[in-house]
Amino acid sequence: MNQKFEAIVEGIITDKFATSEDFFDEKLIASLRKNLIGRKANDQMHQAGIGRQASSQQNLQVRGDVISWLEGDTTDLAERAFFDAIEAFYRYLNHTCYTGINGSEFHYALYEPGSFYKRHLDRFKHDSGRQISVITYLNDDWVDGDGGELVLYLDSGEKTIRLKPGRAVFFKADEIEHEVKVAHRGRMSIAGWLLRL
Repeated sequence: MNQKFEAIVEGIITDKFATSEDFFDEKLIASLRKNLIGRKANDQMHQAGIGRQASSQQNLQVRGDVISWLEGDTTDLAERAFFDAIEAFYRYLNHTCYTGINGSEFHYALYEPGSFYKRHLDRFKHDSGRQISVITYLNDDWVDGDGGELVLYLDSGEKTIRLKPGRAVFFKADEIEHEVKVAHRGRMSIAGWLLRL
């Protein structure tokens, strides 16, 4: 039994969300943070939209982050290690919970000062592919007052999740509405989904 994975599974089953402080090691988080900063410097980040890709629209009143998609066949060592860890987790999830997850999609996300993402659900109305949302924080330090908190809207009430370097958050994509509060400094993460295609 993988204790780290099992704790996440138990959290998702019991509370519909879970956090992990050590899903990725510090060295990997640092490498991924460097990648995001490099993509930003090289103009490889673009304004995120809302809705499905074919009909996606930009709306800064709803969502203000800039993103850059990770490719599944990446040769970048840090990104490869990221995908390997994600795949190991969803294989465990399939083995223990028979979820049928068989893929993933992820992007770097940067919320610059003043940007946010209003309350929303990650699953599209006529597309049930997204099963589990996963957010991994890349900032190396974050203090109260920096903003950018993730708020989950649970049946039991609101749950605010503070940023912590390397913290990974998992929640049910089709059930948990959530938002990102206004960031007061650059908020860096990798966000995406475990998919059943």
